[in-house]
Amino acid sequence: MLSFDLTDEQQLLKDSVERFIERGYPFDKRRAVSKSDEGFSREHWKQFADLGWLAVGLPEDQGGFGGAREVAVLMEAFGRGLVIEPWLGSVLLAGGTIARAGSTVQQEELLGAMIAGQSVMALAHSEPKSRYDIARVETTAKKAGDGWSLEGHKALVLNGDAADKLVVSARTAGKKRDREGISLFLVDPKASGIEVRGYPTNDGGRAAEIKFSGAAGTLLGGEGNAFDAIEETIDRATAAVCAESLGLMAVLNAMTLEYSKTREQFGQAIGKFQALQHRMADMFVALEESRSLADVYMDDVDSADRAERQRAVSALKVQCDKAGRLVGQEAVQLHGGIAMTDDYQASHYFKRLSIIARQYGDADWHLDRYAALTQ
Repeated sequence: MLSFDLTDEQQLLKDSVERFIERGYPFDKRRAVSKSDEGFSREHWKQFADLGWLAVGLPEDQGGFGGAREVAVLMEAFGRGLVIEPWLGSVLLAGGTIARAGSTVQQEELLGAMIAGQSVMALAHSEPKSRYDIARVETTAKKAGDGWSLEGHKALVLNGDAADKLVVSARTAGKKRDREGISLFLVDPKASGIEVRGYPTNDGGRAAEIKFSGAAGTLLGGEGNAFDAIEETIDRATAAVCAESLGLMAVLNAMTLEYSKTREQFGQAIGKFQALQHRMADMFVALEESRSLADVYMDDVDSADRAERQRAVSALKVQCDKAGRLVGQEAVQLHGGIAMTDDYQASHYFKRLSIIARQYGDADWHLDRYAALTQ
């Protein structure tokens, strides 16, 4: 787990997730569930609610508890178990955005239902041309009677085809790259004027392309000032997937070490060859460097200072992406051909690390952002 000392509450959270993974989340069952229509288990989702996990990372005055460190404890454990339930998309992205931008009434209604496990939500923000530019929003919203009408196209909406509610960003003023003029809307994905195309992702999860053609939306919070809330939410999601990558790397390291003790070549276990020992040592060092950096920077993710938060997040992303690539590639190579097969667990951990490396900015993008923030 993360290298910092855990409080009693964090230890209880860690223990509860590990017990769930050990007893109720075997790899074969996870694979079967990932191929279902929704891509996750509603039964598991209700268990998450009963265990209090759907409140982690949300403000205490809105029914949540904990900050970036609690999220990191949860996400690292999720990484170890390759959990596919939409905690990231529903709680951290959609829920986090509502917590920062919604009205008090909207927060109580929407977050209360989500924390109780009664709904799954998704944040529809990324667009086909936006890449990592959070401010690039071309979807538009115009007033239509007492409500709003949305036109546009959202891409890579995590678990968007299973969401009961969508939180959609749309431009109500300004040009397509302006930070001002971006608003948020609550949208019923089953309403007219909405086309949802879900698809499986390479890591066993699901996402959706969503098109809006005169779709009705309800304004979330104020008009035209949603950028800061979206930016902070995505920064926190970035730190969360970095913590998830620690769990993924830890499992790959353990699997590779165990395999090196049992796989024989030239009459002895491959783990006895010094060259391979050096490579496994490099894998271990890469993981521990990432853990240490998480220990240093995770508190800064909660900082009210935007620059401080973003420096911490970008430093974490650069390190964890670099380490994840090394650990994933070495694990596959040291396992040989078996690690490329779908039936072997190592390939699924490597796939998830590969997706994380492109989520919310790759290493080059975050290195540039870190450099700009330190000038």
